[in-house]
Amino acid sequence: MPRRAPPFVLIALAVAVLLAWYVLYTRQVVGELRRAAQVQVRMSTEILSAIADTNTTEGSRIETLLTLTRQLQETGVPQVLTDPSGAVADTFNLPFTAEWDSEQMRRYVRELDAVNPPIVAPGGSTIHFGDTPLVRSLSTIPLLQAAGLGFLLLVGLWGLRERGRAEREKVWAGMARESAHQLGTPLSSLGGWLELLEETEEQSPTMTRAIEQMKLDMRRLDRVAHRFERIGRPPRKDDVELGDMVQRIGTYFAARVPKLARKVTVTYERPEEPLQIAGDGVLLEWVLEVLVKNAIDALGGRGGDVVISATPLGEGRARLRVADNGPGVPRSMRKKIFEAGYSTKERGWGIGLSLAKRIVEENHGGELCLVDSDQGATFDVILKG
Repeated sequence: MPRRAPPFVLIALAVAVLLAWYVLYTRQVVGELRRAAQVQVRMSTEILSAIADTNTTEGSRIETLLTLTRQLQETGVPQVLTDPSGAVADTFNLPFTAEWDSEQMRRYVRELDAVNPPIVAPGGSTIHFGDTPLVRSLSTIPLLQAAGLGFLLLVGLWGLRERGRAEREKVWAGMARESAHQLGTPLSSLGGWLELLEETEEQSPTMTRAIEQMKLDMRRLDRVAHRFERIGRPPRKDDVELGDMVQRIGTYFAARVPKLARKVTVTYERPEEPLQIAGDGVLLEWVLEVLVKNAIDALGGRGGDVVISATPLGEGRARLRVADNGPGVPRSMRKKIFEAGYSTKERGWGIGLSLAKRIVEENHGGELCLVDSDQGATFDVILKG
C-alpha cells in the first residue's frame, strides 16, 4: 500500500502556519499601537502649543482645532456629530457613504451608541463614536485563538488516530509477510508429495483429475503467499492482461463450486481483443477473487449464477465486473460493506471488500463500486490503462 505522510509532519506544518500567522498579526497590532501613540503625541503637542502661545488669535485657535480634527480622523474612529435637534451635522471615518438624513445613517448612529455611550458637547451637540480599527481587531483575537486551539486539537487527535492506524498497518504487514514465509515450507513439502503421486504406476481417472486440481491449488497457494509479501510494499506497474485473468479465475472457481444440490455456476466473459492495463496483477487477481468468493457465498444454500467479465470502456479504461443473481445487498448496508471490520457473515472478518477497495483506489487509481442491478449484486472495478 502507498505510504502516507507521517502525522507529526502535518501537525508540525499546522503549528508552523499558526505561529507564522500569530507573529504577523502581532506585528500588525504593534504597528497600529505605534501609529495611535504618534497621533496622540501630535495632538498633545498641538494642545500644549496653543496653551503656551500667549498671542493666540481667533484664526490660530481655529487652525489648531482644524489640526486636531484632522488628527482625530487619522485615528480611524468612526464618528457622527449631531446637532441639538438630532440631525447629523458632520461625519468622520464612516465605513460607507450615505445621505445624512437617510435611514441607514440613523441606524448606524444607533449601532454606535450601542458600542459606546454618546458624548454631549457644550452647546447641545452630541458625538456618537465607535471603536478604532485596532480595538475591533483586538476584539477578534479571543475568537481566533479559540479557533486556532480547536484546530490544533483536531489535528492532534487526527495525528494520534493516524499514528495508531499506521502502527496497526505495520503489524498487519509484518504478520502477512511472516505468513507468506511460513507457507513456504508446507508448500514445498506438498509439491514433493504430488511428485510422488504422479510417479505411481497405476492411476485411476479420479486420481489423475485430483492430482491436476491439487496442482492448481498449489499454484493458487503460491500466489496467495506472494500476495502477502506485497502488503506494505510500493505498488507495481506491470502489463496485466485482464482477459486472461478473468478466464483463469473463472476456470478455477468453476471447478470448485457445488455441482449437485443447490448448484452454482461460474462463467466468464472476455473480450476478443487483448485488454491490458498497467498495474499489479497479483493484487488485482486478489480483488477479483474476493468479489467472486463473496458472490458464491451469497448464493450458498440456494444456488445460482456468477458471471465474471472484462470489458474495454474506451479512453484507455477497462471494467472488471462480478455479478450474481443472489439476494443482493440491502440498501441499508450498501454504505457499510466497504468499511473495515463490517461483515454479514458470522465468521467473517470484514476485511475483504475493504482491502479490495484500497487496492483498486489507492494502488491503481481506479474505482470499486456496487452498482444498481435488477437482481443480485453487481460489483464493478474501473481501471485506467
